[in-house]
Amino acid sequence: MPVPVPPRQSPSKAVPPAPRPGPPAGRHLAYAPQLDGRADPGEIVWTWVEYEDDPSQGKDRPVLVVGRDRSTLLGLMLSSNGDRDGQRNWLALGPGAWDAQKRPSWIRLDRVLTVPEDGIRREGAILDRGRFDGVARALRAGYGWR
Repeated sequence: MPVPVPPRQSPSKAVPPAPRPGPPAGRHLAYAPQLDGRADPGEIVWTWVEYEDDPSQGKDRPVLVVGRDRSTLLGLMLSSNGDRDGQRNWLALGPGAWDAQKRPSWIRLDRVLTVPEDGIRREGAILDRGRFDGVARALRAGYGWR
């Protein structure tokens, strides 16, 4: 009985590197906070964030709005978990008005959340320009943001 021959494969092509996390195409960072009832880039707002390992669950948490595409916001989640200190993809922000207990916070740089504007529960605070610029520098340097 003849041995089956696998189909001929095309010449091997270089495998492109895995994409770096970054913003959805064509969107860039902005800083334009205005506590006017509408979430704006530069503001920290509260919204439901799904767990990565189980999207059927999640928790209400603070998110820094870094951009907008019409009524969809681009955001980065914050954590007050001290274990984040020094972890890859997390940047220390320090304490702020978004946390009633004034605990230090860290922001996750490698997970961009898209949040419909009507999914925002409330505005939390404005992140000062210096800290926003620090987040922007980190995103531009390591995550492909513009």
